[in-house]
Amino acid sequence: MSPSFDWWAKGSHKGTPVVVKMENPNWSMVELEGPSEDDFLTGNTPTGPREKARGKNAKQLTWVLLLKAHRAAGCLTSIASALVSLGSAIRRRVASGRTDTDNETDNTSSNENNTVKTRFYNCIKVFLWLSLLLLGFEIAAYFKGWHFGAPNLQLQYIFTAPFGVRDFFDGLYSRWVLIRVEYLAPPLQFLANFCIILFLIQSIDRLVLCFGCFWIRFKKIKPIPKLDAVADLESGEDVFFPMVLVQIPMCNEKEVYQQSIAAVCNLDWPKSKILIQVLDDSDDPTTQLLIKEEVYKWQQEGADIVYRHRVIRDGYKAGNLKSAMSCSYVKDYEFVAIFDADFQPTPDFLKRTVPHFKDNEDVGLVQARWSFVNKDENLLTRLQNINLSFHFEVEQQVNGIFINFFGFNGTAGVWRIKALEESGGWLERTTVEDMDIAVRAHLQGWKFVFLNDVECQCELPESYEAYRKQQHRWHSGPMQLFRLCLPDIIRAKISVWKKFNMIFLFFLLRKLILPFYSFTLFCIILPMTMFVPEAELPAWVVCYIPATMSFLNILPAPKSFPFIVPYLLFENTMSVTKFNAMISGLFQLGSAYEWVVTKKSGRSSEGDLVSLVEKEPKHQRRGSEPNLDEMKADLQQEQKARKKKHNRIYTKELALAFLLLTASARSLLSAQGIHFYFLLFQGISFLLVGLDLIGEQVV
Repeated sequence: MSPSFDWWAKGSHKGTPVVVKMENPNWSMVELEGPSEDDFLTGNTPTGPREKARGKNAKQLTWVLLLKAHRAAGCLTSIASALVSLGSAIRRRVASGRTDTDNETDNTSSNENNTVKTRFYNCIKVFLWLSLLLLGFEIAAYFKGWHFGAPNLQLQYIFTAPFGVRDFFDGLYSRWVLIRVEYLAPPLQFLANFCIILFLIQSIDRLVLCFGCFWIRFKKIKPIPKLDAVADLESGEDVFFPMVLVQIPMCNEKEVYQQSIAAVCNLDWPKSKILIQVLDDSDDPTTQLLIKEEVYKWQQEGADIVYRHRVIRDGYKAGNLKSAMSCSYVKDYEFVAIFDADFQPTPDFLKRTVPHFKDNEDVGLVQARWSFVNKDENLLTRLQNINLSFHFEVEQQVNGIFINFFGFNGTAGVWRIKALEESGGWLERTTVEDMDIAVRAHLQGWKFVFLNDVECQCELPESYEAYRKQQHRWHSGPMQLFRLCLPDIIRAKISVWKKFNMIFLFFLLRKLILPFYSFTLFCIILPMTMFVPEAELPAWVVCYIPATMSFLNILPAPKSFPFIVPYLLFENTMSVTKFNAMISGLFQLGSAYEWVVTKKSGRSSEGDLVSLVEKEPKHQRRGSEPNLDEMKADLQQEQKARKKKHNRIYTKELALAFLLLTASARSLLSAQGIHFYFLLFQGISFLLVGLDLIGEQVV
């Protein structure tokens, strides 16, 4: 019997169904039937079912093409609407007129001297106006017949052409070219070569770290605690359950205090072997009252938890921790675990970290890595996740495995109290008290352990304002510390290799050289070479090596590969903040000792509050049940605070944006393709950041 080709009939669907859905609700869903195996058999007559199959396939192809066209039209419409919303956001931002130079009325206002604050901005403005003047000059020369195809600009023509033939403009431009060749190009090229050398050294350091991380993965190297310590904890016997003090320092962080206290109170550790200190430095009476009530509720649940509030709030976080360690009962404890207010350790955190101390008397710190509950909130948090993933998985893991030293992250770590005491305890001399105690402990011979497989959840700053202030503190503090610790490092009784690693690699290369060359090379020298083309930057410096380094940085976060180009541009954009902070810390300028608590959104606590409403309260995993009146008061305060929040215009970033865009326009005259595209997209990146269009949008 001949096979049936009647596959148009209803009820005889033998092919594979293909369902095409349109995301735009204006389009309906269409179902297409794919051909079955019988449909590919050759017919006996040219006008039989074979021709019908061809007609159906053509009809299907037409439908698919139409649907793809509809989808493309929907994409164009969404792009157009996005551009319109972007334009309206820019108009609102410009109309509001709020800039980063405005004084804030809340407690996050900067204590920075206005003279110091505007000095760096004025330098950028000088370069901007100079570049605009030179751009007009170069355009006029271009239309006068000067050719910019070669960097030397045909200097032979300048020296051989008779002066009388030239008009005034040609003579003026000839003088300008000679000044460039004789006086401007040599020092600019020297500075460019110097920055290129620093760039290559830092790139080699990055490659070595990545190779070390690959070796750790290949050999499956990881810190392993003593077997008897793990066995003691698993058996539940009271053999290795040392006394642990847990500290939660906080300051005006009412958005996250519940989640951190609840997580710490649920730590799986014998109640008689743990004490929790809530170290509240809040100056808001309402916040103090809320935290006190939360502590009282957990005391009623049986947790050994105490509330401490300082009368004299000196020394920021370091002073808070130092005051807590002065309590008389601290001498009864062997270890101290520290968690910031937005951190939520898992119940087995202590069981996975404390065993690394047993029979390792030279281990002073066990550090866990961070994970982020809001890493996909917006573009800013995604880019931060790339940076911090590389920091933990590559930098800290490699340094922890091979040299037993890295900077303490200030939270999600367990210290041996003896190590803290022998290292001098917490000091308030810098804004990076965590790095300070880590350096002094390493000079005393203590070893550090980093656990890449133990994670502690926390929040990333969602607004550019909060992230900018955080980065300023993180990059000014190390330079303060370097000035103070350099004599101690030189005099320390440690190996020459450890001194070299701490001075050159830890401080100079990664804390000073990196922000210096990234800002100077890509934000100042590169645009200046467009106006002084006798000084050149090779294409491999502008494009290939930065792209390779960005690729290596993004490897620990493979899901972020679509953001590799925004990441490269954003890192160069942040170099202005990091460079400014580095200079402030190195020379002790007005903003060097600025400390601003990073704003939290409390997103990680939203799920906890929902679970409290939807589920029956359980003693093992629940937080304290919020009072209805208390929640209403909090909501009203949050709404009032949100009205006060607003996006800003950042003047330094905007000035650099126009400088880079001006330089990109000049590069068109020289037909420098790679340089043009880099300057164009980098200028757009500075423009978006300067208008505060990245991160949380308030108004």
